[in-house]
Amino acid sequence: MLAVIIPYYNIAFFEETLKSLAAQIDKRFKVYIGDDTSLDKPSALLEEYKEKLDFVYHRFDENMGSNSLTGQWQRCIDLVNNEEWVMILGDDDVLDNNIVQSFYSNLIEIQQKKINVVRFSTQLVDKNSNLISDIYKHPIKEKSTDFILKKINRLTRSSLSEYVFKREVLEKTGFYNFPLGWHSDDMAFLQISNFSFVYTINESNVKIRMSEGNISGRSDNYLQKSKATEMFHYTLANNYLSFFTKKQKLKLIAMVEQYYFKKKSMHLFFKISGWHLAQTGFYNYIKFLRRIYINY
Repeated sequence: MLAVIIPYYNIAFFEETLKSLAAQIDKRFKVYIGDDTSLDKPSALLEEYKEKLDFVYHRFDENMGSNSLTGQWQRCIDLVNNEEWVMILGDDDVLDNNIVQSFYSNLIEIQQKKINVVRFSTQLVDKNSNLISDIYKHPIKEKSTDFILKKINRLTRSSLSEYVFKREVLEKTGFYNFPLGWHSDDMAFLQISNFSFVYTINESNVKIRMSEGNISGRSDNYLQKSKATEMFHYTLANNYLSFFTKKQKLKLIAMVEQYYFKKKSMHLFFKISGWHLAQTGFYNYIKFLRRIYINY
C-alpha cells in the first residue's frame, strides 16, 4: 500500500493539498501528517476531512524543520505503519486525481523491473494556482545518473513531492542533511535508485507550488541554497564518482573545480587531483593543472 506523508507547517495552501488527496479516484493510500509545531494548527481543517480521508495526524513537541528539514522528513516517515511505498508531499503541492490510480496501474511492471524510485510528471503553479510552466515529462525508464546531470545542467527540474520511494530502501539510506534540505531529495533519488534506473509515470501530474511561502520560491535564502549546492556537488564527486560515465565524471569534477578557483582551497586541490588521477586519467589532471596556471 501507499503512504502519503505530509511534513506540515504552513496552512496557506494546505486545504488545496487535502482536497487533491480526497479527490483521488483510487483510495488505496493512507495519509500521515507530521505537524512541525506550526503556529497555524490545522485542527479545524482536518475536522472537515476526517470523513473524506484516511489520515493520521501527529503534532510534534518541538520544531525541527528550522534546524533540519531532513530531520523533520525523517520523523514524519517514522509515523508510517506498514506501507511499502512512501510519497513525501509538500503541504502546498497538489496531485492530479489519478495519481494513486496510475501508480497502482503501473505497479506490476515497477515490481518486475525491481524499481525503487517512481516519479510523476510535474507542472509548476503560482500562489494563485495558475499554471506557470509546461509539463515536465521524462523517459519511462531512465538512469538516475543521466537525469541528475541534466538537472545540474539546468535542462530539467525535480522536487521531492513527485517521487514515490520504496520504503525499506529509504529507511536504509536516509537523507543527506544539506542546508534547507536543498538537493537532499536529489541525493536520495540517486541513493535509493542505487544510481540505476527510475520509473516515470507521465500520464499523471504533481503540481509544484512556487511562492514566497516555500523554500523554492523564496529569494532571501540564496546563500544557504548556494552552500547546499556546493555540498551536493562535492558529495557526488567525493563519494559516488564511480557510478558515472567518464564524461559525467569530468562534468562533476568541473563543478567542484569552480569552487576551488573561488576559494583557492588546498583541500579541494588535493581532492580534485586525486579524483582526476584515480577516475579520469593523468591527461585530465594535467589539464586541471594548466587551468590553475592560467588562472594564476
